[in-house]
Amino acid sequence: MIAYTLRRLLQAVPTLFLVITLSFFLMRLAPGGPFDLERPLPPAAMENLRRVYGLDQPLPVQFARYLAALATGDLGPSFSFRDLSVADLFARGLPVSMTLGALALALALGLGIGLGVLAASRRGGLIDRLVGVLASVSLSVPNFVVAPLLQIAFGLSLRWLPLSGWEGGAPAHLILPVITLALPQVGAIARLTRTAMAEALGAPHIRTLRAMGVPPLIVARHALRGALLPVVAILGPLAAALLTGSVVVETIFGLPGIGRYFVDGALNRDYTLVMGTVVLVAVLVLLLNLAGDLLSAVLDPRLRLGA
Repeated sequence: MIAYTLRRLLQAVPTLFLVITLSFFLMRLAPGGPFDLERPLPPAAMENLRRVYGLDQPLPVQFARYLAALATGDLGPSFSFRDLSVADLFARGLPVSMTLGALALALALGLGIGLGVLAASRRGGLIDRLVGVLASVSLSVPNFVVAPLLQIAFGLSLRWLPLSGWEGGAPAHLILPVITLALPQVGAIARLTRTAMAEALGAPHIRTLRAMGVPPLIVARHALRGALLPVVAILGPLAAALLTGSVVVETIFGLPGIGRYFVDGALNRDYTLVMGTVVLVAVLVLLLNLAGDLLSAVLDPRLRLGA
């Protein structure tokens, strides 16, 4: 397992470097800059700012300096949030985004796997068709449509839940954002689990267990172990979808997470803030992909052997 983990880590390094390189040069080559204001600054002041932040250097020099700072964990200062570094902003926003993403992932996995298993056990019946319809609806409606509908229904009409805000992570402020973020993933997981569980229930060893009179609960538990492999395999992309979806959700619900900082940084051409967000999200996605691969290897030892 250690050799398998090291091999996967080494494969992630070139991917991370490529993401950093492309993001850095695309940000710098796009028109505009972090100090292009509605009222232009005097040329002397603009030149002084560019010199202070190292933007007067050639792009290869800027890139080398950024990589050197990144190797020490320094994400640089924010251009738009004065007197704050990118690390300071992430210290504020990351707990919010991680809380939102973890709760949405737990909800999506719990509901998706449960609905998928239920549909597979009632294959071809009314419940199976109903779960299929619900999965299609959840996949077809985007977050920016679901969020306002939930706000209108539960915030404005029924007045059960607040429309926006964080309030230190109060449960009432988390319900609507978590549901909005998790809903599309519930449909994807339910479909995948239903297909995998149906195949697992038809496997020869499961049919043998049934013929031997083994209780249905034990049979389902054995089948679920194999059915979970495809779900575990998509944990990395699933987490990536939750991270990218949180940009929209955090903006709509007014949550102070890294997604909202990313939007502000992109609008203000804050190079370091956008780059820091890209690096952070890329590292999280790679680590979650690695965790999914390791969990798949635990469930299926053939993966560790390269089968």
